[in-house]
Amino acid sequence: MRRSSRLFEIIQTLRAAPGPLRADDLAQMLEVSTRTVYRDIAALQAMRTPIEGEAGVGYIMRAGYDLPPLNFDRDEIEALRVGLSMLARTGDSALQQAALRVCDKIKDLHEPADWLRVAPWGAPADDPARGCVSLAMLRQAVRDQRKVRLNYRDGAENETTRTVRPVALIYHVECVMLAGWCEMRRAFRHFRSDRIYNCSLLDEDFRDQGTMLRKLWLEDNQWRDEA
Repeated sequence: MRRSSRLFEIIQTLRAAPGPLRADDLAQMLEVSTRTVYRDIAALQAMRTPIEGEAGVGYIMRAGYDLPPLNFDRDEIEALRVGLSMLARTGDSALQQAALRVCDKIKDLHEPADWLRVAPWGAPADDPARGCVSLAMLRQAVRDQRKVRLNYRDGAENETTRTVRPVALIYHVECVMLAGWCEMRRAFRHFRSDRIYNCSLLDEDFRDQGTMLRKLWLEDNQWRDEA
C-alpha cells in the first residue's frame, strides 16, 4: 500500500473508531509494522491532523475533523502549487504561513515539482515591526464584520483618522486594498494597506449591515485608492 493511501486509511479508521486504537491494532489492519504506524501517526500530527494519544495507550481522532479531498489530478495539484506559491506576492504573512503548511501536506502525498517556480516579487510584507498593518487583522475584521479605526496617509502625505466598516480585501500585484464604508466620508472608500498606520480592531460590529454593504460595494465596483 502506498504511503498516501495508508495515511488516508489511518485517518478514516480513527474517525470511525468508537474508542482509542493501539498502534498494534492499526498495524494489523494495515498489514504493516507497528514502527511504520508510529511514523505515520507522527507525520499526520506534523500535518496538524488532530490525532491524540501516545504509544502504548492508543490513538483517537478529535471530534469534528473532516478530511479534505485528496483526489486531485496532476493538473489540479500543479495549479494548487502555483496558486499557493503566488500568495508570497500578497504580503500577507499569515496567509503565506498557511500556504506553506498546505504545501507541506501536498509534498507528503505527492511527488515533488521543483521545476514549478513563482517569482516572489509583489506587495511588501505586512511586518508590524516596521509599522505595517497586519493583513490578518484586516481579514478578521472583514470576516467578523467588525469596525476598525485607522490612521491613513494619502498620496499627498495628508493623514486622517477613520472609522471604517470593512467589506473586502483586494490583492493587487503591488499592494493590498481595504474596501469599506468610511464613516467620515459617509461613502465607500479604498485604502492601500501600505498607507494604513496604527490600525485597531474595535469591539463594535455591523453584522446587521454587513451583507447589504458588501452587496452595495460590489454593485458600485470602485477599486480605486480614493480615501
